[in-house]
Amino acid sequence: MELRFSGELWYWRGPSPYHFVTVPDAQSADIEAVSRIVSYGWGVIPVSAQLGETAWTTSLFPKDGGYLVPVKDAVRKREDVDLGDAVTICITIHL
Repeated sequence: MELRFSGELWYWRGPSPYHFVTVPDAQSADIEAVSRIVSYGWGVIPVSAQLGETAWTTSLFPKDGGYLVPVKDAVRKREDVDLGDAVTICITIHL
């Protein structure tokens, strides 16, 4: 399953700070429909992700009925994106 969406890059300041993009509701519903067969624990879903020309592997995190895509610092730097920037991300969930 491949999904493409846009969202704003935001920063979570928790004990393990990280940048994320929130998956929009429509795509989150598509992910939820397959989550039981692809999740490997507490709702986390392994994916391949791409932002611009940069691809990486990561896991979607469930949050408030939707999902978050973590964006590594190396990806942000390579693609020259920063806090508050609108980005387009493509994720692939291997069923």
